[in-house]
Parts: sequence; C-alpha cells; structure tokens
Amino acid sequence: MRLHPGEVEASGWQVLKLSDVLQRLRAASPGVIGRPRVIAIDGRGGAGKSTVVERLRVVVPASAVVHTDDIAWNHAFFDWGGVLVENILRPLYRGEAVTFRPPAWIEHDRPGVIRIPADVDIVWVEGTGIIRHEFAQWIDASIWMQGDLDEQESRLVARDGDAPAQQQHIAQWLKEELPLMLREQPWEKATIIVSGAPELDYDPDTEIVVTSPARS
Repeated sequence: MRLHPGEVEASGWQVLKLSDVLQRLRAASPGVIGRPRVIAIDGRGGAGKSTVVERLRVVVPASAVVHTDDIAWNHAFFDWGGVLVENILRPLYRGEAVTFRPPAWIEHDRPGVIRIPADVDIVWVEGTGIIRHEFAQWIDASIWMQGDLDEQESRLVARDGDAPAQQQHIAQWLKEELPLMLREQPWEKATIIVSGAPELDYDPDTEIVVTSPARS
C-alpha cells in the first residue's frame, strides 16, 4: 500500500456498527453542551470521505455537513482556515445557526449558501486538510480515511477525468497537499481511522471497518 510519507499502515482492523463508532466519537468530547459537536473527516481526494459522512448522517439525522471544498472553491487549496473559523466554527461554538455565503461565491455568482441550523446534534466537517493544528481547539473528534494513494488517484481520474487541465489541477493540489500532510500527520491526531478499501467482510448499510491510530 502506498501511503503519505510518514504515514504508517494501520493494523488491528475490526468491523463495528456505525452506532458504536458514533459512540466512540461522542466519548471523545463528553463535555459538549449548548452547541453541536464538530467532527472532522479527513483523507485524500478519492478516499471515501463523502461516502462515510453520508452513512453517518443516517445514524444521526439531526446533523449537518460542511464540505471544505465549498470553502476552498475559487479561494485556495488549503489556505481557508480563517474563513472556516470565523464564519462557521466560531458561530457554531456560540450555539448560533450559520448562514454563510463565501466571498468567492459572490464574486463568481455561485448560487446558494452554506446553512447549518442551530439545533443540530453534530456538524460533520469533511475535507482534505481539516485535521490540523490550526483547528485543534474547534474539533471535538475526528476520522482519518486510510487507503492506497494509487487507488485514490484512480478514483479521482474516474470521477473528474484526466484532461490536461485536470492533470494540472491535481499536480498543483499535490504540491500543497503533500507538505501539509507531512507536517500535520493527521493520521496520528485522529480519534478513529477508517479503512477506505476494507478487506474485511462487513455490511455497508450498518457497519464500518475501523482501527485506532498509532501514536508516535
């Protein structure tokens, strides 16, 4: 398996009920009162983050999802921390609803808003680069999606195509992503590691394949 530099291939995989994984994530932040829990899901593009988030949303209907790609859209690959904190995470910590239209959406006439009701139980923040020191005080629990980088790149090509413009986009992305991952090592910070390509048999409707991170 080809992994990020510094990432250790996880072991001790086990099949758990989605509800049991949710209990683990809640237990990582037992003192949350008066606001939603903020749970991060990190991993490379094509790792399966969005799929896992949607499966967890079934277990927690009173939840909302923030995709960092929406924050980054026409803004920056990873330099969106201040925008996320000031317009989404800080209001959530005050127990407020969020209605946010990123400046780049306004500038480029992208319709819609990022909307999070005040009464949700969990806010899932999904995207590459969300588990990092900059957000440590704002994240209550987190998931790292581990998988083979070659397989993930193949998924990206299948999803987005391999036109020259897309190849250039991926190359520029990796130029920023790889140093970020090497510096932050999110696989060590995560509460739980989820397998992006499980080898164990499991029921995708009710179960998930997980392990605990190896702390250095």
